[in-house]
Amino acid sequence: MKHLYIIVLLVLVSCQPAQKQNNTAPEQPLHLTGQEAVKLSVLPLKCIHQEYPNKLSQVITSDEDLNPPRALHPCFYGCFDWHSSVHGHWSLVKLLKQFPDMPRADSIKLLLSNQITKEKILTEVAYFEPKENKTYERTYGWAWLLTLASELHTWDNPMARQLEQNLQPLTDTIVSYYKTYLPKLRYPIRVGTHTNTAFGLSFAFDYAKTVNDTAFQKIIAQRAKDFFLNDKNYPMWWEPGGYDFLSPALEEIDIMRKVLPEKGFMNWLHGFLPEITKPDFSLAPGEVSDRTDGHMVHLDGVNFSRAWCLYGLANQYPEYNYLISIANNHVNHSLPNLMGDSYEGGHWLGSFAINALTQ
Repeated sequence: MKHLYIIVLLVLVSCQPAQKQNNTAPEQPLHLTGQEAVKLSVLPLKCIHQEYPNKLSQVITSDEDLNPPRALHPCFYGCFDWHSSVHGHWSLVKLLKQFPDMPRADSIKLLLSNQITKEKILTEVAYFEPKENKTYERTYGWAWLLTLASELHTWDNPMARQLEQNLQPLTDTIVSYYKTYLPKLRYPIRVGTHTNTAFGLSFAFDYAKTVNDTAFQKIIAQRAKDFFLNDKNYPMWWEPGGYDFLSPALEEIDIMRKVLPEKGFMNWLHGFLPEITKPDFSLAPGEVSDRTDGHMVHLDGVNFSRAWCLYGLANQYPEYNYLISIANNHVNHSLPNLMGDSYEGGHWLGSFAINALTQ
């Protein structure tokens, strides 16, 4: 009996190290380093003044509308299209805020001061005024414009105060367009590209919260609940689409975690996407087959946007820390593709990478 007791005791003791090994620390989110910031700054710096090729997405009402991009959009004319130019400017502001002593900081400040001027912004505002242009860049470009405004608002720098003031007329225009549009929208747009409603609501909500526009926050929160509160059993296996750069499912989760209280959000999430609430949840990154195809390269974007949604959920609710490794895998899959990339990806993907890495 004594020998049996000793054997049992030895077995119990030998099991203890194995138990400790299972209690490993959760994986940490990837962060933007100074070296990466310098590399990523090259992408918007290269394209902000590159006028062609250019996709204007313009409604023409007369010969007078036929002008070069730099005349139609004196601030946001580069980077292939208006919204990419907007978030290219945002990228530079974001990088300067986080790394004020980075190489070329003075050149970047000069560029921003020369671009975001009162006169240029008033011309941008004038473009939105005709009835044909009131839907221009709705809501993807609108969302990024408000994100740029929010970034300037939270930058403790005298230059930022001037830039924010210069941008304000366009910011006010976009906010007013949002407030007019959202109450009229009956059904959400659930695509994985520019017009995705959840994305437009999520970025706009962040802006409204930053500047304490409570009326705007209430409109966004109510519309998000109207659109998404009853959604259940989302078919995640449908994603990604062939040229998605947003995840309809994760963008929806992103806005709902912001507008619902904790208990309400947890109940909603378990009904909407129950598999994500389990620690064995898995999600493979999107695969790009041709980086010179402007639509196929979107799938690198979906990897970054998925990552920022997953980081956001894990940051707010630590019980979802297991999602961090999935987000990291998505970022690591696409980040090496950006440097030396073709213009099809290079003109915009840097902003998505920066947004993922600064969550």
